[in-house]
Amino acid sequence: MIYTLTLNPSIDYIMPLEHLQLGATNYTQGEYMLPGGKGINVSRILNQLNVPNKALGFIGGYTGKFIEEWLEKEDAAYHFIPIEGQTRINVKLKGKNETEINGRGPIISEEEKQQLIKQIDQLTSEDTLVISGSKNKGLSETFYNEIIKICQKNQTSFIIDTNSKELLEALAARPFLVKPNQSELGDLFGKTIQTKEEAIDYGKKLQKAGAQNVIVSLGGEGAIFIDDDQVIMADSPKGKVKNTVGSGDSMIAGFLAGIQKGKSKVEAFKLGVQSGSATAFNDDLATKEDIEDLNNQVKTRKVE
Repeated sequence: MIYTLTLNPSIDYIMPLEHLQLGATNYTQGEYMLPGGKGINVSRILNQLNVPNKALGFIGGYTGKFIEEWLEKEDAAYHFIPIEGQTRINVKLKGKNETEINGRGPIISEEEKQQLIKQIDQLTSEDTLVISGSKNKGLSETFYNEIIKICQKNQTSFIIDTNSKELLEALAARPFLVKPNQSELGDLFGKTIQTKEEAIDYGKKLQKAGAQNVIVSLGGEGAIFIDDDQVIMADSPKGKVKNTVGSGDSMIAGFLAGIQKGKSKVEAFKLGVQSGSATAFNDDLATKEDIEDLNNQVKTRKVE
């Protein structure tokens, strides 16, 4: 079973604007709300691809109830730890440029933290845990390391998609997949990566340091897949980009879905690129139909 972990989920309150004028009253072109959180995004796409999974994490208040009700409408499984605080709200102002105002989120108590640890400790070698996103107040800076140690003890496969320091520290534990984008990959090594060749070189460093599989997303320029046997380049399908939020999470979900369905790594990588692109072309995460519309539109080639 695949489990996704979202420690600090949110309601994403999206407000399209033609113009944003600071210090004045602005009117939207029609606002809407969506469930937010990187792990929740992965779960939602896995659900669209008919791959069994369960979303884990902390949830609280009427805002948390909104997320649970949304997942129920999509028949998505979850087992959140209920908390005293309110799940946060993130405001996203969408005009020519996107401005985000993200809430800090609730403080997690020691009791709530221990409930989650006990839950994760029940995972086995038959499971995969997707660890992604930011952490709440009340959790230590090394909390993801604690989770990874539990995964190692129980031989649970894990994927990590979080900030640079923790990702680098996790490499020694042999994560099944890491998926930085071009900018994040540069931040990991204190470099500005400007070419695909540089992205390949630094992606190989992650693989050699312990990551079993590496995907580097390059936005409209496609993506790179690296394991210990091969380097594969993929071109992105063509389309109008509406939404970059959740595109990387969709790529992770597509790759995982491909592996779960018994596809080769290259075919799973293609499904990942397809899923990420389908989300980029939509206001919300992609549906199964959106993903299938891009069938046979991802071209790959081996880099010698």
